[in-house]
Amino acid sequence: MILKAILLMSLIFGCNPDNDLFLALQKSGYECRRFDTHEQAIENAPQGSGVLLLSDNYPTSPTKAADMLFKKAEEKNLRLFVEYFSAIPGLNISPPKHAQWERCVVSSAAFGESLPLLRIMMAHDCYFTPVETNAESLLVLARVAGFDRAVFGLPEKIYPILFEIPDRRLFVATSCLSNFQKGRYAPREDWKTLWKYLLKRLEPGEDWNSFDWRPLVAPSYSREDPLSPSYEKIAFSRVINWIFHSKLLVQESRKELIHSLLRKTIENYPKPDDSIPDGDGSLGFMEGYASSIKYDGHQVQRLPLRTDCMAEVAMLLALDWRLNKTGKSRDVSRNLLDYIYFHSNLQAGKRGDPRHPAYGLIAWGDICPNWEKANYTDDDARVILASLAASSALESSQWNRSVVKALLANLRTTGPLGFRSDRIDIADLEKNGWKFYHDTERINYSTHHESYIWACYLWAYCKTGFVPFLQKAKKGIQIMMQGYPNEWRWRDNIERARILLCLSWLIRVEDTGEHRKWLQTIITDLLRYQDPCGAIREIPAYSLKNKGYAIQTNETYGTGETPIIQEDGDSASDQLYTTGFALLGLHEAFAATGDVKIKEAEDKLAEYLCRIQIRSDAFPYLDGAWFRAFDFKRWEYWAGSGDVGWGAWSVESGWCQAWLSAILALRMENISLWDFTQKSKVKDQFNEVLKELPQE
Repeated sequence: MILKAILLMSLIFGCNPDNDLFLALQKSGYECRRFDTHEQAIENAPQGSGVLLLSDNYPTSPTKAADMLFKKAEEKNLRLFVEYFSAIPGLNISPPKHAQWERCVVSSAAFGESLPLLRIMMAHDCYFTPVETNAESLLVLARVAGFDRAVFGLPEKIYPILFEIPDRRLFVATSCLSNFQKGRYAPREDWKTLWKYLLKRLEPGEDWNSFDWRPLVAPSYSREDPLSPSYEKIAFSRVINWIFHSKLLVQESRKELIHSLLRKTIENYPKPDDSIPDGDGSLGFMEGYASSIKYDGHQVQRLPLRTDCMAEVAMLLALDWRLNKTGKSRDVSRNLLDYIYFHSNLQAGKRGDPRHPAYGLIAWGDICPNWEKANYTDDDARVILASLAASSALESSQWNRSVVKALLANLRTTGPLGFRSDRIDIADLEKNGWKFYHDTERINYSTHHESYIWACYLWAYCKTGFVPFLQKAKKGIQIMMQGYPNEWRWRDNIERARILLCLSWLIRVEDTGEHRKWLQTIITDLLRYQDPCGAIREIPAYSLKNKGYAIQTNETYGTGETPIIQEDGDSASDQLYTTGFALLGLHEAFAATGDVKIKEAEDKLAEYLCRIQIRSDAFPYLDGAWFRAFDFKRWEYWAGSGDVGWGAWSVESGWCQAWLSAILALRMENISLWDFTQKSKVKDQFNEVLKELPQE
């Protein structure tokens, strides 16, 4: 350590004491000299030493420095690194700009194989000073498509982020590269490689291999960490804790603000101060957290009061009541379900009028006009399923009538071939009437949108004996499986994971060789992509019919909904669209078939998901949740984040996150969702609601 301290005496820092780079070096065992001002750092630097002048006011204002500072550095023959400066002699620097969809891209072979040319890196919420220079850039900012490499190369418009002027012994960063820990820059190993390269160039005599830092947001366990026998119970308890620390339960003091923003279709807003108390569920639960990470590491809330997420959160809290008898969970669960069905406009207004063609349907979301008008088939289905699970856990029939209305409303807008389509909006229903959808033959080869309502119909048939439920579910599933894979809209693991539930429940209703073969076909194809660590790898959404991939070009990156990968082999799993639904599907498939291989795959996936659950002391509103994307080779939260609404670091309060958590609870109970909900008394309300629906 004494030798290291002596060697490092010549490496000088000009920065605040809480600078990420300075602190990381100290915690890694290096001893460095630091001065409060850049002038002091230059003045005290030994002749020929390395000096880093780091940004203290990022992103508020770039550093202002007199030309004399650089002249003094040249006189002392210093090796100099500067970042986020407003002026440097000999360079034309413009005022700061804010990156939108641009990411950092390695633009030089200087780093070697460990950081190859065109490698993509992320400096979240990047502010930078555009500069005109003839120097070769080591790192540029550009709008590029790709998972970890810019597959189409660099576009014409690029911005230098890091470059060297060798004859001046000067490295220039146009952004704050030293903000890597607070700003949660990713991937971490790539930023380590970049900084080790720079430190080595600034102080060639030192071994920088020990340089490292602790990420503020990380998976709960490494790939190799031993797990306690109760790791699933721990994971479930942590997601319940997340619900109550997420700041997503709408509180009375924020109600008017949130509603006013939603009416203006503003959907993102900063998280409230931690002093704001939690709501009790009576005003709803917000969608989650947006993917974009701010320069200080925080993420903004997604404000929509979407029905599926609220019902799925209610399901988790109800299961917590069943498992742990947590009174708060029981009460908030009840309040959320009451909000959905009785105290909001989600199944009221036009949807509450038996004479209206939308009667019984459940709105996509509350308050916001863009969400109130829509009736998504899949979202309604997951509201129904979550409500059934919550009702069973709470041992209550309070919401059965509302659930029956939703079942019959969806059934009567499902065509004779069993397909309902992605969504049917209020305006279309008013224009066409419900019988138009009931009578029109159509096929929609999207399991993502159709398969969960089929599962609902199969369940409803089992409970009520109403034959149209079975007829439409069977017909739709038959056509879907006859069209597999060539006719499917997308032949990817999202679609395969989604159809497992209805195929499993079809066996519960009619256990035939053909039905078992359908299920086995999908499971076999899905599990081809299960990694030894348990992850299910995403694959490009290839469609033989459409002759293409759902990928983005440099020009279209960030303009629509898109997968988190770019090429086949990209090592990402998707916790928004795939893995939780796969866990649910595998759990129900094993219960329906008793196939131990399915059980083994389910167990591996459950363990993987528990390992990658978010752990963060710095951001309690993230701790215990799951991000959409995880790179299981890097073992880090990383992927392509070009999805315009739900990128790699988004946290959706429902969807896969809710279902994977619910299955952890059911696994502890050693029961399937099918069996768990069999005591439901929806039949008591069925005939009465059926009579309310006009037949013409």
